[in-house]
Amino acid sequence: MTIRVLVADDQALIRAGLVALFTAAPGFDVVGEAADGEQAVALARDTTPDVILMDIRMPVLDGIAATRRILAEHREDPPRVVVLTTFDLPEYVYTALGEGASGFLVKDTPPARILSAVRTIAAGDILIAPHITHRLIETYARHHRATTAGAPRLAELTVRETEVLRLVGNGLTNGQIAQRLVLSEATVKTHVKRTMGKLGLSSRAQAVVVAYESGLIVPTSANGERPRER
Repeated sequence: MTIRVLVADDQALIRAGLVALFTAAPGFDVVGEAADGEQAVALARDTTPDVILMDIRMPVLDGIAATRRILAEHREDPPRVVVLTTFDLPEYVYTALGEGASGFLVKDTPPARILSAVRTIAAGDILIAPHITHRLIETYARHHRATTAGAPRLAELTVRETEVLRLVGNGLTNGQIAQRLVLSEATVKTHVKRTMGKLGLSSRAQAVVVAYESGLIVPTSANGERPRER
């Protein structure tokens, strides 16, 4: 299966490098390149990519706003967005994930890892660089409180779906969840899909945000500890 990729970055050199990277790699097809968010929205509409590499800071329309518009226009079969930027601030990560981005990588990521990341995202998993995940949880723990705001939505989930959401929130892949719960990976995918449908989520990454915001996972890493599960 060929993965259709759209590259959106306002820096011509970086954009050209990414296009060359995916053009040379087997299993990828670059369907377009955009120099700003507005172009990214238009190209996503015209080319229906599987994965979009989206810079955050771009003229005309920034990457987060572009992600929001693209996913709003493609609710049935949305492309997966990987935010690629020089800024690894947790605030950017949290906002991007909340808008539906499926992954987040900094621009100094080695080419091989970028290719691997896009394959991971195309397969339906979330991807955030480990050091960014740690900082994200620390920032969340400092500036947010787990509330019961998400409780009514979580009440719609079965016990198994709630467990799956908790594991997704902890960053586990479908394969890892399957091993943890002693289920087939196909069954886990079904649970994830149903959970996201009940919660009105467009991406797996948003499920991570909901898991934290609802209090299903209580971050404690501001004190140097791992997230605490309820």
